[in-house]
Amino acid sequence: LFLPSFQDLFGVSMVVPLMNLHIKSLGASHTVAGIIGSLYGIMQLFSSTFVGCWSDIVGRRYSLLACILLSALGYFLLGTSTTVFLFAISRVPVGIFKHTLSISKALLSDLVSERDRPLVMGRFNAASSVGFILGPVVGGYLTELEDGFYLTSFICASIFLLNAGLVWMLPWSEENTGNKEHEQGNRGTDGFSAKANCDLHLKSATNGAMASNSLFQTAWIQIATVLKRIKGIACSDLWDIFLVRLLMSVAILLYYSNFTLALEERFGVKPLFAGYLMSYSSALGVLAGCLLGPITRLYQHNTYRLLLHSSTLTCSLILLYASALSIWMVILSSTFLAFSTTIGRTCIIDLELTIGGNEASGTLLGVGQSVTSVGRIVAPLLSGVAQEFSPCGPPSLGVGLALGAILIMNANKQKYCSHGNVKLKNQ
Repeated sequence: LFLPSFQDLFGVSMVVPLMNLHIKSLGASHTVAGIIGSLYGIMQLFSSTFVGCWSDIVGRRYSLLACILLSALGYFLLGTSTTVFLFAISRVPVGIFKHTLSISKALLSDLVSERDRPLVMGRFNAASSVGFILGPVVGGYLTELEDGFYLTSFICASIFLLNAGLVWMLPWSEENTGNKEHEQGNRGTDGFSAKANCDLHLKSATNGAMASNSLFQTAWIQIATVLKRIKGIACSDLWDIFLVRLLMSVAILLYYSNFTLALEERFGVKPLFAGYLMSYSSALGVLAGCLLGPITRLYQHNTYRLLLHSSTLTCSLILLYASALSIWMVILSSTFLAFSTTIGRTCIIDLELTIGGNEASGTLLGVGQSVTSVGRIVAPLLSGVAQEFSPCGPPSLGVGLALGAILIMNANKQKYCSHGNVKLKNQ
């Protein structure tokens, strides 16, 4: 799973930095380019929870293969986009089904113990980040060639097809993950554990229906079960965790929203330097993922405390960047921010799974991805308004949002510290 995740972000990061230039070369106005750019985030918002829950119902392998192949179709269409309309059409399958990393994380959470989960997730994020470091460099070289964008898109689609082959050949079975979920359900004594066991029976019934009933009946059973699980999440008491995730996501997105432009306006540095600085931060993020194991042991596997401290550090570093008087202070903040954001991102996922229950990991990760998608939609709007006042406006607003997340975590300290006692309400 680590190799497909690396290749996933490697392929995507080759194409994404070039998309804005390509759509403008097709004759799109700034407004149209912005609308189409938001299309991806909007579709991710509505599809993340559904696809994540669908993976709980039909199994990780089937859903992961479907998402990889349909994402490959989207990037293949992108490679044929000679008009703005075709460009917009190509973003539809990617926006709906590009949840390969979320499903892979759900699979990892099924296969590893709760104690080892932060370490494994950290290494998974590190492998993904390596692809994000190398992708823009390769994409930049390819785009210099004639029809470079189309070539880059076709290479990205080919990488997704290769990933589909790797996932198909992986030596894992749904029965192993299903047995693990069943054992976790038997150990639980609350209402959600009973609900999880019921959902496992529904999953078996669904698989049986796939063999004996019509395609329409099978699809209806899957949709009904997915909606039931989404309702369970919506009526749970996990709202504060997802609110923390939203606030921290928007805060970090605001930090990066005008990063290149702000450095040029404030310190007169070229965009090339900003690109190198972002690659440097991504490389440090990989190192942070590798060091997550020793760090969690240092914190005695207390995910809440580690998340609180990393979020506090993130808030302080964004404040340092917003008030920086020299480029060296920016470099200092970027250095430590790479560590704090990587650790915080892993901890919030682990806290969602620990409190929400590992039996519905796909659904929980899907909801979390939807929350992040909301941040991707909201952050550019907030950044545009804040930037009207000052180049430091977006990160300064990010400091306020991060501070709000820290206050929420402190207000719910008892809940976070008693991981095993808080589960989803029985439906």
